[in-house]
Amino acid sequence: MIYPIVVYGSPMLRRVSTEIDKNYSDLEKLIEDMFETMQVSDGVGLAAPQIGKSIRIFVIDATPMADDDPSLEGFKKAFINPRIVDENGEPWAYVEGCLSLPNIREEVKRPENVRIQYYDADFNFHDETFDGIKSRIIQHEYDHLEGVLFIDKIAPLKRKLLKGKLNDIAKGKAQTSYRTKIIK
Repeated sequence: MIYPIVVYGSPMLRRVSTEIDKNYSDLEKLIEDMFETMQVSDGVGLAAPQIGKSIRIFVIDATPMADDDPSLEGFKKAFINPRIVDENGEPWAYVEGCLSLPNIREEVKRPENVRIQYYDADFNFHDETFDGIKSRIIQHEYDHLEGVLFIDKIAPLKRKLLKGKLNDIAKGKAQTSYRTKIIK
């Protein structure tokens, strides 16, 4: 099933998500649907709040970026109940976008490395460290579980300049190649 993407203006995107257990109803199907939704929307990451579910899960498939960064080949994972244990390294800037903020791309500084503990799709526990683009994608998607959007990490002046575009998104006026919805 392909879900519509919940966009800016929806309070759902500002909630802190809750943990789930391995008995969560149709978890395998949800993960499959999240990957499918992300792929048809041309994303590399998707968090559950972006499909209207306030639970602690996100998926990543950075394989489409492997032409520019071969280390991303096969980087496809589900992260369940993730917890960032450490972020370190020199913060570096990169232009980010988000399916929930269509047609907005801004430079965001994030730490180079992230250590994260999580369960995979089979509910096996992992404690791993990632760097570079992998780290950035994880941090971006993790922020969704904490009710944080990438625009919260840009300068206030830049956010102010985006106000018109953000208002349009919140009113359903953004043009996308994928279905969107606003949850009030």
